[in-house]
This record gives sequence, C-alpha cells and structure tokens, in this order.
Amino acid sequence: MNFDDHLFFCAPSRLIIREGARHDLPALLAKLGYHSGILVTDSYFAEQTPWVSEYVQAAGKCGISTYVFSGGEPDPSTTLCDQATQHILAQTQDQTPDHVIALGGGSNMDLAKALTLTLRSKKPVAHYKDGIGNDEPLPFIAVPTTSGTASEVTPGAILIDPDNATKIALMDNRLRPFIALVDPQFTYTCPPRVTADAGIDALIHAMESYVTMDSNQFERNNNPDPGYSGRTHLSKMFARESMMLCARHLRQAYLNGADSQARIGMSYASVFAGLSYGSAGLNAVHGIAYSIAGLTHETHGRTNAVILPYVLYELRENRLQELKEIAAIFGITGQGHEHEHDTVLQLVRTLQTLVSELGIPNNLKDFGIKEADLPRLYADAMSVTRLRNAFAVPDTSASYLRIIANAWAGEFTDTPLAVLRHVQESQEACTSE
Repeated sequence: MNFDDHLFFCAPSRLIIREGARHDLPALLAKLGYHSGILVTDSYFAEQTPWVSEYVQAAGKCGISTYVFSGGEPDPSTTLCDQATQHILAQTQDQTPDHVIALGGGSNMDLAKALTLTLRSKKPVAHYKDGIGNDEPLPFIAVPTTSGTASEVTPGAILIDPDNATKIALMDNRLRPFIALVDPQFTYTCPPRVTADAGIDALIHAMESYVTMDSNQFERNNNPDPGYSGRTHLSKMFARESMMLCARHLRQAYLNGADSQARIGMSYASVFAGLSYGSAGLNAVHGIAYSIAGLTHETHGRTNAVILPYVLYELRENRLQELKEIAAIFGITGQGHEHEHDTVLQLVRTLQTLVSELGIPNNLKDFGIKEADLPRLYADAMSVTRLRNAFAVPDTSASYLRIIANAWAGEFTDTPLAVLRHVQESQEACTSE
C-alpha cells in the first residue's frame, strides 16, 4: 500500500446492487421523507417497458407523487435541458420537486443531473458552465439500465451546446447521486451493440484510472472539494476488481444477453470502475476519444475502444508494472525482464482483438478517419487539457503524436514515421501561419 496517497473519495450515500432492487425504491424514498419527484427517462422506457408505470404506481402507494418526463435523447443538449425545465415546471404548476430520478443510460442521467440544478434555481443550464457556485442541486437518484457509464457514482454531466457544437461539463461532487440503485435485470434486454459499447467503456474506465496520475502529483488547483484527485490504493482496488469482472463476463454478456451471471457481473464491473475513475479521473483515452467523436459522431464507447490499445502501448515505460498486472488479469504472463516488452505487446494485441470481437473497428483508418484528418484530431485532443495533464508521461505532445499515428496505421511501433511526419508538418504549417 502507498501511504503517500492524498486520498479524497466520494461515493453515493446509498449504493444498492441486486436483482429486483428497483421494487424497494418507493419504500426507501418514503422512509427518507420524500413526497414529490420527477422521473427523467426516454420514450422507449416510458412506452415500451412496464418499468416506468410500475414505479409511478408503487411510489403513489407510498405517498410519493411522480411526474414523468420522457423526452430524454442521446447526447442531450443544453436546449433540451432548458426546454425540459420549462415544460416540467409548467406541468407541476411551478412547484419545485424534492427529488429527481433518472432511469436509463448515461444520457438520461446527464440530463437528470442538469435538471437537479435548473428545476430548483430556474436558471438556464449554461449558467453553470463554469461551476455550480452556491446553487444546491436537488437530491438525485440514479437507476441505470446499462453497464458502462457509471454515471450513477460520478460527479459530472455532459451536455452539448448546439450553438457551437461543444460540450458543456457540469462537474461537482454535489451532483453525485445520493442513491445509486443498480438492478441488473434492467440490462437483460439491452441489445448487443449497446452491451458492447457500454461494457468496453466500463473496462476502459477501470484501465485508464488504474494508470492515471498519482494522487500526490494530481493538480487539484487548490480546490478543497475536487471531483477528481488522482489514483490511490483505494481507486486501484476498485479498478482491479472491475477489470477482472470484465475479463470474465464482457464477451459473454455481448454474445449471450440472456446469461444473467454475465449481466450481473458487468453491473458490478461498471459500478466498481465508476468508483475508481470517479475519484482518480481519466486521461488520454477519453481525451483523444472526444476528438474522434467530433470527427466521426460515433458513440462514446466505440470512440474510446478504438484508441485504448495504442494509449496503453505508449505507457509501456512509465506504467510497466501496472500493464503487467493488467496483462495477468487477461491470462498473459511474461517470463523474466527480457520478455516484459512482449507481455505489453501481447496485452495491447489482445485488447485489439477484443475490440474487434465486439464489432468495433480497432484502428482509426477503418473507423473512417482520413490521414488528412489527423492534424485536426491531434490539435483537438491536445486542447482537452484536464485529461492531457493527467496522462503519466514526460511529454504529452510527443506521446499524443505517436498514439494517433499508431492508431491510424493499426500498428505498435516506437516511431511511426510516415504518419507522424505528416501530422508534425501540418502542425508546423499552422503555427507559421
């Protein structure tokens, strides 16, 4: 154990993981004294499943009135949030609810987190782009239907600003759910592609937080209540458990969604990964993936997955011990120091294969990125400074160049010269202009 950890750990007040746990939520909220709630979901869950109506009826019997907003959308926008705020307040006669529930994946939870602020303050969500200040959000209950985002245990929400196609991040520990209720039964009907996208995201959260910046080196900017604060012994414990569960259950959950043990295993894997990265933070995988998404408009899980092996390969010097530990989780064991490089290479190629088996391209070229797009991809990735600064390498600029060049070619080399030279020349041309 590292006694030099600068541990700062936040988690939901109540974390519940159990098949059928959703049936206990109304009684729990009634015991805690709640009376009037908003349930944020989307049309699929409201119209194609019995889950919403079942909850509303059961909550009513416990003396809790619930207004259902079913207008959730993938990658919610600031416009949607503001429209939802006005709609809900109009439908509830401008009465502020005493709690907000999200049922769905990460997008529904992002919207609901934002609504915990805007429904109470009645301010537009853009007001919070630089922080939530002294505005206290409403109590938030997260009920995820996928195993991957772990938004049910993390402090942030991402919304799209349609005016400039940028993302607004709401980040504050007060946005963490005070109840995270994880019922694996919600995931049983999750289609294969969503299962793959969410599941690989859980694995990436665990891996990325396992190799991120140490807590005693993490820049907190004098924030006494940081959302992310670097990896610690505790965060690594959660990450290891998540990786072991993903190694055991991710493929099976994708191939056979009816396998309840695989589904339950991935539910735990997602939460454990969230407890790790929700404290430690993330770095280059997500930082570069945001730029890939901007070019391809592919889903979050897929854009993370395509870049993952190449980011880990870049860490083979600075995080060698951790990569060997991850390799062992996947059954890869090297013999002696002279084979350490081979162990890392086996690991990243194993992950390449896993990405392909989940139906996701394993290189940027096959992902639709053109060589001419690489300078923009590099520049956009470097602009995500929070994630770039958490990448544990001496020179992030050079590392990002190598990662992107390798990922485009689908190779693991020390100096991917041809593509690297193209990106560097383009950057130099832009600088000289």
